[in-house]
Amino acid sequence: MTVTLLLYYNHRMRNSLLLCVLLLTACASETKQPLDVSLQPYLTSTPATTSTPNVLVVVETPLPSATPFVYIVEAGDTLGQIAEKFKISQDALMAANPDVSPNSMSIGLTLIIPDPSAALAGASTPTPVPAPVTQTGCHPTADGGLWCFALIQNDSPEPLENVSAQITLLDENNNAAASQTAFTPLDIVPPNSALPVYVFFADVPSNLNVQVQLLSAVQGSNVRYLPVTLNNTVTQIDWDGSSAQLSGQIHLPTESQAATTVWVAAVAYDRDGQVVGVRRWEGGAIQPGGSISFSFLVASVGGDIEAVDFVAQANP
Repeated sequence: MTVTLLLYYNHRMRNSLLLCVLLLTACASETKQPLDVSLQPYLTSTPATTSTPNVLVVVETPLPSATPFVYIVEAGDTLGQIAEKFKISQDALMAANPDVSPNSMSIGLTLIIPDPSAALAGASTPTPVPAPVTQTGCHPTADGGLWCFALIQNDSPEPLENVSAQITLLDENNNAAASQTAFTPLDIVPPNSALPVYVFFADVPSNLNVQVQLLSAVQGSNVRYLPVTLNNTVTQIDWDGSSAQLSGQIHLPTESQAATTVWVAAVAYDRDGQVVGVRRWEGGAIQPGGSISFSFLVASVGGDIEAVDFVAQANP
């Protein structure tokens, strides 16, 4: 509680000091340079001063066919065997899972299968469920790109898996100018939590409308994921609100089995509660009763960061 109050006080003091500095240096006509975040894979330069596109949310009950599907890696699986099983190319499978190394896939790893319709025809599939999209937002960047977010809320007691949405940019005649499938930073949206799906469009006009359509959300099982807790989390927001340094510990209960991998997703929000940044940290194995520390940076692609939420996932 003390850390939270200090961070809140420092953030307010930072805003006051920044206002004073701006007033004292107004006559200098100095232009603030964009934050260099080229080393951060999920971040872009400071957004350009253009209006946020209009957003249309199309919420439908997702269909199990012709939508992305998840596969849990089993003992003896190889990338080639999985691609052959679902009748897709290895290149398509790797493109859908850019963070996965083909030579180090662990048992329990979740892979996105981009188009399993041929292999799954006539087979039983998990029953899709609707998931509320509680907010959407797009942020233009200085280099002519556009970051788009849609926040998915899970109010159920079970995790949601295979969560995806189609984000489409529409011109003035409602014709699709660009479209991408967006995914969450974790394989699941844990119970009673929220995570955004997000995509980046390069070199697009800033006056396009945006349509968000939920594609898939499958009721998962807690059996496939381990009950981790986050302890001693600290959020240190930079003086200008453009980034935040995050740290903490992930703890695995003594009664749990060992975890092969752990992930932490950080979602940054502005003062209006809108998503302005997201980043995933990946860690290694944890033994029952053990902990692992994390430290990483999340930056804003929109307004000043006011708060950061953490969500963790552990795979057996």
